[in-house]
Amino acid sequence: MILVTGAGGTVGTALLEELRSSGQKPRVAHRSSDKAARARAAGHDVVVLDLARPETLRPALDGVEAVFLLGAGGLGQVEGEIQVVKEARAAGAKRLVKLSVWRAAEEAFSFAKIHRPIERAVEAAGLAWTLLRPNGFMQNFVNYMAGSIKAQGAIFQPAGDAKISHIDVRDVARVAARALTTSGHEGRAYELSGPSALSYGEAADTLSRVLGKEVRYVAVSDDAAKAGMVSAGMPEFYADYVIDLHRYYRSGAGSAVTSAVKDVTGREPTGFEQFALDHAGAFR
Repeated sequence: MILVTGAGGTVGTALLEELRSSGQKPRVAHRSSDKAARARAAGHDVVVLDLARPETLRPALDGVEAVFLLGAGGLGQVEGEIQVVKEARAAGAKRLVKLSVWRAAEEAFSFAKIHRPIERAVEAAGLAWTLLRPNGFMQNFVNYMAGSIKAQGAIFQPAGDAKISHIDVRDVARVAARALTTSGHEGRAYELSGPSALSYGEAADTLSRVLGKEVRYVAVSDDAAKAGMVSAGMPEFYADYVIDLHRYYRSGAGSAVTSAVKDVTGREPTGFEQFALDHAGAFR
């Protein structure tokens, strides 16, 4: 039995599709009781799991052999994920795959400083562990930029001319599925990137070609970016994390390209143009 935490999010949804397409029947963990009810009505094995409520952990882990660990990204994430690791070991789970962040071991930006203590707990737990460290998600263009692309033909980001090797979440899911279901990935930390590094200006040019309309990139200041995120409802502390990530990208640290996706899955990672073609409807 595989338990997928964070099942309702971008990565969790893609992972469930990947596992089910290969014949697996994972247990789905939702924090929201409404989402859990809908998934249960669709015939899935579902549990309500809230990392802030330790009493929900043991029932979720009952009979589980492998855990995909994905925290919600809010306050208390470190403590919540570490508690999952402890309970997974106590419940007899054998394997744990953690979704982390790009180059987390360096602890060079806020998200990495959050994830690295959890990674250390995973490494010390005595389970067969794998760490997945993806770069920025291509799906963030849909989740956070589609509105301005549709309405204004523009991408607004505080990234300067930094190049970033964005990765398609579907490739993250393919790597995660193999780490959860096959051997050879124990004790490994995979830095996951797309096939090339693009600036947001280059991404805008690609979207322009695919969509048949002009899309431009507007480099905004950190202060303007934070104000926009907060006004859109993002908690201030999380907006600060995002700004810090973009400072990190502006140093050039997000431009590396790795072979990890192909090494694990046997197929090349999805390029940005293919991603744009697959999701063109979201930008029109």
